[in-house]
Amino acid sequence: MKHPVNTFKQALRQGQSQIGLWQGLASPYTADLCAGLGYDWLLLDGEHVPNTVQTLLAQLQAVAAHPVAPVVRPSWNDPVQLKLLLDIGAQNLLIPMVQNGQQARDAVAAVRYPPHGIRGVGTALARAARWGDTTDYLARANDEICVLCQVETAEALANLDDILAVDGVDGVFIGPADLAASMGYLTQPGHPEVRAAIEDAIVRIRKAGKAPGILQSDVATARHYLSLGAQFVAVGVDAVLLRRAATDLLAQFRDDVSSAPVQAGAAY
Repeated sequence: MKHPVNTFKQALRQGQSQIGLWQGLASPYTADLCAGLGYDWLLLDGEHVPNTVQTLLAQLQAVAAHPVAPVVRPSWNDPVQLKLLLDIGAQNLLIPMVQNGQQARDAVAAVRYPPHGIRGVGTALARAARWGDTTDYLARANDEICVLCQVETAEALANLDDILAVDGVDGVFIGPADLAASMGYLTQPGHPEVRAAIEDAIVRIRKAGKAPGILQSDVATARHYLSLGAQFVAVGVDAVLLRRAATDLLAQFRDDVSSAPVQAGAAY
């Protein structure tokens, strides 16, 4: 068995837009449902969702039958956690709270085998290598893993050029909610100053030859960021969509229930 090409990473390198959906319900059942809807990628969240290596494994297995790219977000830029996620089959990793070039280099090193990194070799035990059946896994894994760094504070934006200069960083994801909080606009990701910072970052990321990404549930704002060059854009969150749809339905029967409008620029 030969190592498959990472089509998500390939699409980003070719400048293609990839529309994604956030998975926040920590469920292989809902991940399976969403994987068949036609999105280009799904984010399996391990930072703000009660996921473990085992539950993320179940979700990776659930979506494997569908033509969708799973992107896994660990809880932190931790080489031990990244090693486990890689071995269960995560190829696309969204690393939270990358603040500078050194932290970006650490993330890249954690996902690469020596001499280019520090990842431990355990292919006989790893789903990623089909327990040794993928005969060229060690030769090709470094090239097929996609590293996406989250830039989500004012400090990280100040260090954006250093992060973009790191070889092995394939894309940079702007976290609008945390960025707004860092800039003094907690709960206001659509604030004009936050929006201006996001727009500037998207242009700079694309100019540097990396793929810009963002989570943006407001359709008009998501389209705007795509027009600026954003490539991997998540346009909704499963938990938020379920809650909103259930609330909207109840509002048709209860006068004391109101639908919650989506705020312009809202991440969620």
